[in-house]
Amino acid sequence: MCFTEEIKPDVPNQTIADIEALQKAEEQRAEAECREKEAKEAAERIQREAEEERQRARARQEEADRAAEKVREEMERIRKEMAEANERAMKARVEAEAAAAAAREDTEKLVQQAAAERERARQAEEEARRVEAAAREEAERARQAAEEERLRAELAQAEAERARAVAAEEARKAIAAIEEAELRWKKGVRPVVTPSLEELERAKERIQYQEGFFHFAVTGVAGSGKSSLVNAFRGLHNKDAGAAATGVTETTLETARYSDPNPNHQLLWFDIPGAGTPKVPDWQYFNEHGLFVFDCIIVLFDTRFTMTDIAILSNARRFNIPTYIVRSKADQNIRNIMRDMGYNSDDDDDEDRGRRNRLYNVARKQYIEKTRESVRANLEDANLPNQEVYLVSNDTMLSCVTTQRPPKKAIDEIELLTDIFTQVVSPRSLHKYDAFSPAVIHSVASATSHFYLSKPYSFFLKLCCSPLYDHNVFRP
Repeated sequence: MCFTEEIKPDVPNQTIADIEALQKAEEQRAEAECREKEAKEAAERIQREAEEERQRARARQEEADRAAEKVREEMERIRKEMAEANERAMKARVEAEAAAAAAREDTEKLVQQAAAERERARQAEEEARRVEAAAREEAERARQAAEEERLRAELAQAEAERARAVAAEEARKAIAAIEEAELRWKKGVRPVVTPSLEELERAKERIQYQEGFFHFAVTGVAGSGKSSLVNAFRGLHNKDAGAAATGVTETTLETARYSDPNPNHQLLWFDIPGAGTPKVPDWQYFNEHGLFVFDCIIVLFDTRFTMTDIAILSNARRFNIPTYIVRSKADQNIRNIMRDMGYNSDDDDDEDRGRRNRLYNVARKQYIEKTRESVRANLEDANLPNQEVYLVSNDTMLSCVTTQRPPKKAIDEIELLTDIFTQVVSPRSLHKYDAFSPAVIHSVASATSHFYLSKPYSFFLKLCCSPLYDHNVFRP
């Protein structure tokens, strides 16, 4: 049986269709290869440009991804044939992602570098500000130093001007002093001689100067009662053992040194030979007896305040030595005034005691006023400042020292003792009180203020010799 194949003219030839399919596949493969090539080129471009512009690399990567996805969709039907193309596409994507990651790392590094650069710039700016501030401060210091140097220069110039003025004034004074010295020499007034250091040491050695003790010098003209006053200060009668020798004539021919009868009293009394004798002229008296080494000088006179007393006061003032002007024998002088008023003690009886007391008060007042006025006038004539005059009687002074009750006829005895302590002893000894409590200082001050009202001179001596007393600070 013979079969005849039906010819279908509308069905294409299978061989031609296969060929066309192969051609189409080849075209697609070629196209895929082309696309793969383009993707590779795009990836390479992304890698090259990633460091410069990360955004463009990302966009290209997305475009490559889209192209690869389209290739995968188109090559799904021909997966076997397009395996190589697919692998290449995947490789391209991995490389692109690696390039993108590298680009991101580079970008982050650049960001960090930029931040570090900004921090360095900030630090550099702060350092610049600090340097500028330091420069301003240094400039201000330099300006102030220059201003201070200018002021110092002005002060130096002013000081030089003052020095020149002082020098000129000193020269003028020197010339005036020379002229005055020549005038005084013509008038018979002797110059004042300043002792040397050797003379100072010899004077200390001559009086047996003892550190830690007060050295009181009692001076004055011959016969003024110096020895009796020294005895009264020491609490001794003139006939007591150890008392200074006394008499109508000058009995002290050399400086006599007397310690206090109480060995605990660190006081030394010096009976200086009388001034105004032929042995020692008035103008040499102060230096001759080394009065410049004493801590205090009592200038004693009896009837008249003389030029010898003036010379002692003037020299003591030069050496900054405290002085006390004392007129002695107040009781005798008052009785002499009473006799001039007509009072005779031999006629005294009970009825005349009232008259005697009235005359005594009048004579006492007259004696005090005339003495102080005379001394004031003599000091003024000698161009010396006025100072207190103490009128004392040696017997009354002795009673003040040895008894607990002030004598009724005391004039300035207690005041003299009080002033010696408050003006000479106390100001120098208070330096030592700084280490003690306020109660101790108050007790000393209170005792001083009430001294002349309630205590005899023995209290003054005890206080001077107490543990609070440091004699080393008493040196002038």
